[in-house]
Amino acid sequence: MRCSRGAGAGKARRGVQGRFCVCVRESKPAPIGARDVGGKGAVGLVFALRLIPAALLAPFAGLLADRYPRQLVLLASTLARVALMVAAAACVFLDAPPAAVYALAVAAAIATVPFRSTQAALTPSLARTPSELTAANAVASTIESLAIFVGPMLAGLVLSLASTGVVFTLNAALVAVAAMFVVRLRVPPAERKPELEAGTIVAEAAAGFRAIGRDSSLRVLIGLFSAQTFVAGALQVYIVVLAFESLGQGDSGVGFLNSAMGVGALLGGVVALSLTGSSRLSLPFAVGVLGWGVPLILLGSHPGLAVAPLVQRAVADEVLARVFGVIQMLWWLALAFGALVAPALVGWLGIRTALVATGSALVVLVALLWRPLRAIDARAVAPEATELRILASVPIFAPLPGMSLEHLAGRLVPLRVDSGTVIVRQGDEGDRFYMLVEGKVEVSEDGKPISSLDAGGYFGEIALLRDLPRTATVTASTPVVLYALDRDDFLAAVTGHAPSAQAAEDVVSARLAGLPTPEIPLSSA
Repeated sequence: MRCSRGAGAGKARRGVQGRFCVCVRESKPAPIGARDVGGKGAVGLVFALRLIPAALLAPFAGLLADRYPRQLVLLASTLARVALMVAAAACVFLDAPPAAVYALAVAAAIATVPFRSTQAALTPSLARTPSELTAANAVASTIESLAIFVGPMLAGLVLSLASTGVVFTLNAALVAVAAMFVVRLRVPPAERKPELEAGTIVAEAAAGFRAIGRDSSLRVLIGLFSAQTFVAGALQVYIVVLAFESLGQGDSGVGFLNSAMGVGALLGGVVALSLTGSSRLSLPFAVGVLGWGVPLILLGSHPGLAVAPLVQRAVADEVLARVFGVIQMLWWLALAFGALVAPALVGWLGIRTALVATGSALVVLVALLWRPLRAIDARAVAPEATELRILASVPIFAPLPGMSLEHLAGRLVPLRVDSGTVIVRQGDEGDRFYMLVEGKVEVSEDGKPISSLDAGGYFGEIALLRDLPRTATVTASTPVVLYALDRDDFLAAVTGHAPSAQAAEDVVSARLAGLPTPEIPLSSA
């Protein structure tokens, strides 16, 4: 799938850069070097300081993806990183001061911030079906896990054979490959959005927080995900303490435990591919969270794989990137907070008791939230394939992305009408759009029949799109089965997507002109 390839390449490169922690003048990873200098507390502090700046920028990065073409945001992020990595390589080759290299590396990390939320928000518009969306999220996360495992090894291998400048050059080349994949994406045209005004940036960025605050399901999921991420941050400290103080293996022990986590995350991603086609993702999410609270062998479980499709299904597209920006911010802050708290827990309880206490807290939290999680699953049943097929067969809806069709399918109202029943009456206010599944209806104007519709026909769009009274009366000629879509849902879907809006305008214009329309006989309603 194209979206998986493009986004996956970007994530693979980002994994190489994000996890590359070999300093220009040192051979030790930063957490180990911090321990040598300042002990357990320094490990947590160094880890937190690397995350907090990016966390504060994440909501604003999400705003970029909700205001500007998402493909353009992805491309700008990747090209900026190419330029910054090339500049860093040049600084190394020219023997520039280390501060310049560090500054460029920090700038590259900042340029990475918009990528994750933009990718997560763009994926639903590229996936054609709900199962393809789940698969895309799983594949992207699996590739990222592989990058986390392979990236540091590749950087270390290149550094052992060449200079740091070569590492930066390789990094730039990988980002350039990601940019080529982004260029190849075929993104449906989106509605043009108003330009950002300086005075509204903070309020606009806060829309992601407001969307989460209004949805109790999102609050439960994101709260539990943040708790899991807190444990992941604490684990960054626990790994160093375990390697040096419990296992007595020093630097090699840290590398071994980090590699074990990378392999576990990769296996967790492979297992997550089995979720493809499933609408019930809260249970796998809970199991993934528990995986961080029970013995280390289960740490490969990846609850984030279930969070993404659940959020993508629940949040409107116009604020989706900002919601993912908030999730990204909470993810980084929870990691940082976990890393800062862990040294105090180890000092107070000892490493073994701290591990048990941290893991047990997650188990208790999942138990307390089990009922709300099950309720989320009960509400997240995916629409029947028949409903999606009916929507996709209507020319007005055919251009919509798969997730938009799924969103509409969840709002369809099934109706059964007896023969002789008036479904819409000429002159009445338009409140619904109708799709005929079974039976036959007669269309009349001023009491005179003008046409009929069989299964596969649809009517009601003129009154909704032109804000006019009903232009015709539609009466059931036989017992009929219909799907109805309320006015607000219909207008939000059609007017918010340029190709769909154009298709709707073509249908309305043809019907008002008395011309035949695609898929159905001549009618007007």
